[in-house]
Amino acid sequence: MDQRIREHAETLVDWSARVEAGDDVVVHVDEGAHDLAVAVAEALGDRGANLLATYGSDELTRAYLRAHDGDFGEDPAYERELYERADSVLILKGSNNTAGTSDVPSERRQAYNRSRQAIREARLDTDWVSTQHPTRAMAQQAGMSYEAYRDFVYDATLRDWESLAEEMGRLKETLDDGSEVRIEGAGTDLTMAIENRTAVNSAASVAYDSHNLPSGEVFTAPEATAGEVTFDVPMTVHGTRVRDVRLTFEDGEVVDYAAAQGEATIAEVLETDDGARRLGELGVGANRGVDRITDNILFDEKMGGTVHLALGRAYDACLSGGEAGNDSAVHVDLITDLREEGRLLVDGEAVLEAGAFAWE
Repeated sequence: MDQRIREHAETLVDWSARVEAGDDVVVHVDEGAHDLAVAVAEALGDRGANLLATYGSDELTRAYLRAHDGDFGEDPAYERELYERADSVLILKGSNNTAGTSDVPSERRQAYNRSRQAIREARLDTDWVSTQHPTRAMAQQAGMSYEAYRDFVYDATLRDWESLAEEMGRLKETLDDGSEVRIEGAGTDLTMAIENRTAVNSAASVAYDSHNLPSGEVFTAPEATAGEVTFDVPMTVHGTRVRDVRLTFEDGEVVDYAAAQGEATIAEVLETDDGARRLGELGVGANRGVDRITDNILFDEKMGGTVHLALGRAYDACLSGGEAGNDSAVHVDLITDLREEGRLLVDGEAVLEAGAFAWE
């Protein structure tokens, strides 16, 4: 086994999930993440945690959804209770076919997502962490050789997270103290309110309210969004390629949309429910280990010099006590690239311009 897989597992268990002896841990294993799962199981056993592993596959999901009549009823209580009883949930992604569910009818996918909202809420209440094991399918999607892609994944994942957390703390303070964010760039002039919101210093650890490994972003929950934004980073959404997505907002809601590719998929997302037309997240990437676009949102949204916005659900960590943020059955991130031109301003002051932060 590549020693970096064991380092990945140890970082996930120790730094990210902060697993302790006696913790009940659910490990969800994608079909291509077997090697990482073995290393994670070893790490959990060494720390005296309790392990329950579940298996995931896009082919399995496709088969189930295409065969189902579409009436999913209420959420399955047995799965919701599994997460309600868990201390941590570790999600090991590793797809063998990134377009495996692309031919699932959109209305069936929407109904399935809506039926599982209580399950998602229960999982989000745990110390959950999602990570990516490199697979040949992901390498192909990124346009890279398998060997080069593995190096990329571990360069982004095995970082000095404590130092990066300290650096990103400066951006968190700026957003916490700010009232308005403006994004300017090619095809983009967008404003949103962030007053009284709490930004998350997403340093790849539940100790920072961060749930992705790799991470390296600072995000908050915007509201009152107005203007236009172009997402010029191509990506795959629901198994379909989307490119050059353009959204127009009025009074916080999407009132018009277009895309050079995958417009029907964007329509599917927006039609999921009322909250899908509003933003749940504004995120700013700061991980310099992510040095290229790979068509994988877990990495691409963390790239230093990019900004991403998510349609749908807002994270409770960004909200004041008792405040209800945007609610939706979806949370779909889209990215705009400010590395060469464009800027992000907080209360009129440029924080990010042409890919560089003000303190860099």
